[in-house]
Amino acid sequence: MTTTPKTSTATTGACGVASAPATKKPAMSDEARAAMQAKFLALFATAEGEIQDAYLWALDNSFEYNEAFTGMLLSLDSKHIIALTQFTKQFWDITPEGAEVLENGSPEWLLFNAVPSDGISKEMLEKNKHYRAGFPEAMKLKWIKMDGPNVKSCVTSPVDLTKKSLAEIKQGRAPDKTEEVVLKAKKKFIKQVSISSYKIKKGESFSTTVETLESDLTIEALKSGSWKTQAIKPHNLHALGVIPPSGYIHPLNKVRKEIRQIFLEMGFQEMPTNNYVESSFWNFDSLFQPQQHPARDLHDTFFLSDPAAANENDCAADYLERVKQMHEKGGSGSIGWRYDWKLSEARKIILRTHTTAVSSRMLYQLSQRMKAANEALVAKGNPPTKFQAIKCFSMDRVFRNETLDATHLAEFHQIEGFIADYDIGLPHLIGTLSTFFRKLGMSNLRFKPAFNPYTEPSMEIFCYHPQLKREIEIGNSGVFRPELLVPMGIPSDVNVIAWGLSLERPTMIKYAIPTIRNLFGPLASLEYIRKAPICIITPAAEPAPQPPQTTTTTPQTATTTPTPHQNSS
Repeated sequence: MTTTPKTSTATTGACGVASAPATKKPAMSDEARAAMQAKFLALFATAEGEIQDAYLWALDNSFEYNEAFTGMLLSLDSKHIIALTQFTKQFWDITPEGAEVLENGSPEWLLFNAVPSDGISKEMLEKNKHYRAGFPEAMKLKWIKMDGPNVKSCVTSPVDLTKKSLAEIKQGRAPDKTEEVVLKAKKKFIKQVSISSYKIKKGESFSTTVETLESDLTIEALKSGSWKTQAIKPHNLHALGVIPPSGYIHPLNKVRKEIRQIFLEMGFQEMPTNNYVESSFWNFDSLFQPQQHPARDLHDTFFLSDPAAANENDCAADYLERVKQMHEKGGSGSIGWRYDWKLSEARKIILRTHTTAVSSRMLYQLSQRMKAANEALVAKGNPPTKFQAIKCFSMDRVFRNETLDATHLAEFHQIEGFIADYDIGLPHLIGTLSTFFRKLGMSNLRFKPAFNPYTEPSMEIFCYHPQLKREIEIGNSGVFRPELLVPMGIPSDVNVIAWGLSLERPTMIKYAIPTIRNLFGPLASLEYIRKAPICIITPAAEPAPQPPQTTTTTPQTATTTPTPHQNSS
């Protein structure tokens, strides 16, 4: 509905309701509100028929159409004293710039008045503050003209058409198409205002006096029995209550829950990960990582000062000796790392740098349980059993002395997993990871050859990040080397494929978060965590089968780089 109201200094306030544009007024007192309500009801009682437009009626009857007035109407409507029908109306009003033109004149008119009867140099006229806006219009209206380097007037008493049009629009005239283009779009002198108004009619309980309704049923009213006769404000028993302040699930935990479910569906069992503090032996040495490796330096690892070293109960002495021999001299076809292994270095206490230390402990415990079970079987005259295949995973926090950037933090979460079985290798690793990420809804993976001290072969896993517009590494993987497994007591014909994945980076991709610091850490927004949507994982489509291709291969000479487990020097 579009109408044109009478002259008013009101502008659109909150919620599209007209309010005074001047300084913010203090809240209306109860006495003033009661007086306004009594005046309204007295006038409305004598009015004939309905009020078609509350906005125009208020202006005609010296009411200020603001939030206090509309709030009074809504209050009376809730008590059925009046009945309201809301509608939106639009009209034209002048802007603050237009109000200045109404008071002082348009830029072209002011510039014309700055030109003396004998003319003025254009250079001097350019110093006038109205020159830029007024000169083109004054020239277009032929009020002024150029006479060489000077500007002279062409008329004596021009009519300020812009001021005249604004005055008429303020009085209620709608601008024509030309005025709308020039005054609104070009000069910003007028604007279109939308307000909410009401059609008002008398309600079923109309009265010029308003009875105060009790909002609460008190104990005194119940005891005295006055509640039977007193007017009580109607209660909406279907209204939703105020949501109490509470904690919210972090996006990482939402994705973590989905990932955990995926692993359980794939037949994995979860490993305990209850120790952030770890010894260097389980974090590095048991994984066949040499003590001179750069990852064991202060700039990559957080070392504890108290306690600074683990005690002798950290691991079994015989296992410790086997790990030492593997580092110094090798075994099972490996030459080892060929250095003097130091117990003091292995005893150092650190914040674990990866959850692979959890896998190392788990594999050692499995081998010890298998050893004890077989010894019991042999003691009873029964043959020992074969190694039982197992699939394990874990998700927990790890710590690295990283340089912070968009994808790296010093504290983050790692998804760890391994499968131990006979006759498995790199194809099974690629297939397992592809299946896992496809269930996670990510299919555009790329596997890149890499080097890890404790896996051979090794692969890094990359996925495209649409916000960063580049591939980011989301994990590392490989086949555990025999130098790691043999000292534990794992049978030599059992292979272990393993991986360490990031929890933050898949979450960043799922929630379209460009930098990891906005997801986890002191820069993360609590408001975003509160509003973050639930995590629903949609599995990616199965890859289309590729048709068989006929290829012609040319024999090539393969070149390899010897690694410590190869029997070469």
